[in-house]
Amino acid sequence: MATKQRGRPRSFDRETALEQALRQFWEHGYEATSVADLTREMGIGAPSLYAAFGDKRTLFEEVLVRYASSYGAFGGRALAEEPTARGAMVRILREAVDSFTEPGLPHGCLVIHAATNCTTPEVEQTLREQRNANVATFAARIQQGIDAGEIAAGVDAGDLARYVGAVFQGLSQQSRDGATRENLQVVVDLAMRAWPEA
Repeated sequence: MATKQRGRPRSFDRETALEQALRQFWEHGYEATSVADLTREMGIGAPSLYAAFGDKRTLFEEVLVRYASSYGAFGGRALAEEPTARGAMVRILREAVDSFTEPGLPHGCLVIHAATNCTTPEVEQTLREQRNANVATFAARIQQGIDAGEIAAGVDAGDLARYVGAVFQGLSQQSRDGATRENLQVVVDLAMRAWPEA
C-alpha cells in the first residue's frame, strides 16, 4: 500500500535554485547577501529556502561545495594532470585568470570575495581554512618538485606556495577591479619569472 507524501511537493528545481544562490554569494559576498536577496534570485519564498537548504550559513556551505566541484575545480585538475610542479602552478594561475574573467559570471574567486567584510566568525573561519588548505596543497606539490630535483633544493615549499597563493588572490581582486584577461595573463607571466628553477 503506497503512502502519501505529507505537505506540498517542491515547486522549484533545487539545482537551479542552488546555482542562483551561488552566483548571488559570488557577486556580493556572504555578509552583503541577505535572505531576501537569495529568495528573490532563487525564485522561492523564505519558508521554501529554509525547508530545502536550512539557514543562510548552511546554504552557503553547500554553495562552497558546489563551487569547488564546478567553477573552482580547475586547480585540482592541474595538480593531478601536470607532470611538474611549475607546470601545475602556472596552469592553475592561467586557468584562474580564465575563470575570474569569464563573461556572464561574477569576476574573481567566490572563496576570496565572500570573505570581504565578513563579520560571521564561523563563515570567516571556514573560508580561511579553505584558502589555507589550498596553499598547503600547493606546498605539497612543490615539495614533490623539490624532491624530484626540478626546483632548487634550498627552496622552502611553504614560502613558494604562499607566493603562488598571493598571486592567485591578487588575480581575483584585480579581475573584480576591471583588469582584463589579457592584463592578468601578463601578470602571470611576470609572476612566473620568479620561479626558482633547479
